Amino acid sequence: MTGTLYPFLRRESLDLTASTAAKARESLELRLRVLDELGPGLAACASAVAAALGGGGRVFAFGNGGSGTDAESVAGLFVERGLPAISLACDCALVTALGNDVGFEVVFARQLAALGGPGDVALALSTSGGSANVLRGLAEAGRLGMVTIGFAGSGGGRLAAEGLAEHLFVVPSSSVHRIQEAQATLYHLLAELVAAQTP
Repeated sequence: MTGTLYPFLRRESLDLTASTAAKARESLELRLRVLDELGPGLAACASAVAAALGGGGRVFAFGNGGSGTDAESVAGLFVERGLPAISLACDCALVTALGNDVGFEVVFARQLAALGGPGDVALALSTSGGSANVLRGLAEAGRLGMVTIGFAGSGGGRLAAEGLAEHLFVVPSSSVHRIQEAQATLYHLLAELVAAQTP
C-alpha cells in the first residue's frame, strides 16, 4: 500500500535514467501535440491581446499555487518585452487580506474590479479548470469587457463548461506536471507572438 501511495519509498531500485527519459518523452510529445492542435487558436489570441495592448490595455495574469507562479512568469515575459502586465497572485498582503476579510473566492475578482477595465486582458491559469477564485476572476473580467484567456487541463473543468474564456486552451492531460509544462510552452509562445505584433 505504501509503495502505491508513495512510489519513491519503494524498496526495489528505480531506473532513474529510464524514468527521466520516459517523462521527458511524454512531455515533448504533449507539447508538440498541443502546439499542433492549439496553434491556430493561440495565433488568434495573440492578435486580440496585441490589439488590446496597442490600445493602452494591460495583461492581468492569475492562478493558484503552481499556476500562481506561472502567472508571475507570464507577467515577467510580457514586461521584459516592454508590454504592461501584472500578476494578481504576487501581492501576499493583498491576497491574504482579501482571503481573510472577504473570502478567498474573490481574491482575483476584487483586484480586477479595482484595476481592470475594457481593453485590458485577463489571463487565467488552472490545471483543473475548477478553482472558484479563478472562475470568479474570469467572470468579473468578462463583465468588465476585458479580453478573457483561460489555460486549463483535464478536459477544462468548469472553466470550459461555463464558457468563461473567449480564448481557451485545454491541455489534453490529467497530469499536473505535464499540464503545467505544456501551458508554459503556450504562454511563452503567446508572449512572443504578441510582442511581434505590438509596436
